[in-house]
Amino acid sequence: MPRFSVVIPVFKVQGYLPECLDSVLEQSFQDIEVIAVNDCSPDNCGTIIDEYAARDPRVQAVHLPQNVGLGRARNAGLERATGDYVLFLDSDDSYTPGLLQALAARLDAVGELDILAFDHIRTYWHGKGGPSQSAELFERAGTDVFRLQDRPEYIHLFLVAWNKAFRRAFFLEQGFQYAPGLYEDAPVTQMAMVTAERIGCLNRVGIEYRQRRHGAITKTPGRKHFDIFEQYEGLFAFLDERPELAWSKPMLFERAVHHMLFSLKRSERVRPTDRKEFFGRTADFYAAHLPDGFTLPGGTTGVHMRLLAKRSFRTYQTAEFAARVKRAGPRKVLGATSRVGKHAAAGLYTLQRRRPLDPNLAVYSSYGDLLPSCNPAAVFDRAKELAPHVHGVWVVRQELADQVPAGIDHVVRGSRRYGEVTARATYFVSNDGFPEDIAKRPGQIHLQTHHGTPLKRMGTDQRAYPAAAQGMNFDRLLDDVNRWDLSLSSNQHSTEQWERVYPGRFESLDAGYPRNDRFYTAGAEDVAAVRDRLGIPAGRTALLYAPTHREYRKDWTPTFDLRRVAEALGDDFVLLVRAHHLDRENPVLDALAEQGSVIDVSAHPSVEDLCLAADALITDYSSLVFDYANLDRPIVVDASDWKIYSEVRGVTFDLVSGRPGDTPGTVATTEDELIDAFRSGRWRGAEATELRSAFRERFCQYDDGHAAERVVRRVFLGQDPEPAIVPPARRTPAPKP
Repeated sequence: MPRFSVVIPVFKVQGYLPECLDSVLEQSFQDIEVIAVNDCSPDNCGTIIDEYAARDPRVQAVHLPQNVGLGRARNAGLERATGDYVLFLDSDDSYTPGLLQALAARLDAVGELDILAFDHIRTYWHGKGGPSQSAELFERAGTDVFRLQDRPEYIHLFLVAWNKAFRRAFFLEQGFQYAPGLYEDAPVTQMAMVTAERIGCLNRVGIEYRQRRHGAITKTPGRKHFDIFEQYEGLFAFLDERPELAWSKPMLFERAVHHMLFSLKRSERVRPTDRKEFFGRTADFYAAHLPDGFTLPGGTTGVHMRLLAKRSFRTYQTAEFAARVKRAGPRKVLGATSRVGKHAAAGLYTLQRRRPLDPNLAVYSSYGDLLPSCNPAAVFDRAKELAPHVHGVWVVRQELADQVPAGIDHVVRGSRRYGEVTARATYFVSNDGFPEDIAKRPGQIHLQTHHGTPLKRMGTDQRAYPAAAQGMNFDRLLDDVNRWDLSLSSNQHSTEQWERVYPGRFESLDAGYPRNDRFYTAGAEDVAAVRDRLGIPAGRTALLYAPTHREYRKDWTPTFDLRRVAEALGDDFVLLVRAHHLDRENPVLDALAEQGSVIDVSAHPSVEDLCLAADALITDYSSLVFDYANLDRPIVVDASDWKIYSEVRGVTFDLVSGRPGDTPGTVATTEDELIDAFRSGRWRGAEATELRSAFRERFCQYDDGHAAERVVRRVFLGQDPEPAIVPPARRTPAPKP
């Protein structure tokens, strides 16, 4: 029997779930069981749970046949728990290191407790908050053991399920069960607090309580918030059956009404159109359960309770408005408009925005209005075949307009026609930011295709890495994320990262990267033609070197001596060098290319062509490694500065760990090791092949040659994203050179 059972109900949190599970399983205290309850989650949460259960016997995966909600999912986990103590952890939150060891130590010191509460810190998408409102109570409690009747101020602990360890026998003996609906944890927690004979507090921040920008049910306005009344009716029915708990009714009544009033004034919970009814239901509860001799509290809560007693909603509105003015200042309350709202208001003056959307018009952009390329270009090409009625127009920069391939319709940003097409287009497809100078209209669909798999930290994660965040405008970033309707992904790792670091309401489209279709559709003649155009001599082994950009360096310098490596490898090899687009100006590379030591392919318009032409890839930490893996050709990682890169830029996993699934092939940490990797043959040996296979399975998950078709059918035709993804064992990549 384990000391602790940790019950984790799971629903639509694939971007946060691994961090949550890791925070429990990596605790120093190991005598635990983890019961992860998949509440019929429509995303990949079930698979994630199964993967953890397969590699750690302490994890029990529970899959419910239908969605039952947070409360009943907790109940399902509780039924399977066997530990001395049970803890409930929400699947988008995480434990701090050492929490379970500290809980065990306190229990060893004071003996069995019915409830051991611990502190938390709120973690926002933009950073961590300050101390909790309960911090002073935890500090004051020390190592005391008490009943709530003797220390009534502890009713003000944050009354949720996840900041307490409950003695399981106590919880079961009392018959506690979480009811369906929202606000399910407050009544059960209050029942437990008033019945517990031994309560303790641990003055330690034990949980990071994630305040998600979007997605949390308590931040989604709607009728579900009326569940609060049924939940508290259940609490008072419980108290009516337990006359020995009559002492607790006044304090619980005050907390219940305070909770209702708290929800009422929050626009992210109760919609303005529902507020009068919600106020009336609160007044009904107030009248039905007002304890004899109840003393009104002071402050705003007391004022509002008087208004509840009088059922005076209009006076409540006036009082609440006055309170808002006092808190925020009259100018903010009376004159507040959102940035997006200002853009929209300005856009309404244009004639084009008064006209209806064109259902057959799509706008495309790549890398901030460069020439057509990457995923948007692959979608564009496939749409011409499958959805020819949708006319595509590319947005390009003025200086590139004369380089757009013939037959591709395009506009220059700021031109008159640019305003026309962006005002009326139904579809927007981009692998970068969407146009900042336009406002999204109702009915427009924005597809964010991205342009790589995130090894390095992206989005809001970059706040913690100053070198990565230079020049970033996070407000602008989040305004852009607000526009996304669909976010494309080529593997589960990307999906989890995008949903976490780009907090928004978009839908993840797990369809693969359209640009990688070519790695499965190209034939031997295509590969030979590309090599011929690049000038690769027959019989030579072509190595594509494609390093990533380093924000913390002013100028790009290869991490190894290009000339020495090229000479050391000899005439059997030829080195193709593709500098990152932010590092193109490099006199050393220019000189080597002129001398014939390397072939500079930095300006080549298609990185997909370069990959097809290469027998192997030499990369450091470029996202190209994930795309190239589709070809099932050798990859060598130049990791000479991995330590500084991973610490300064931030990474999502350890590319050079040597573990299957993390590392794509041979790793070289010095120039000599890099040369030896090729001279010795290790670059294409058995160990490198096994690593590459595991890496492909993890990161080429949805890439099978049909990604563009799935995207076109889903976005332009409104169909299910068919065809189904081809299993890896049945995929055939382009032939090797």
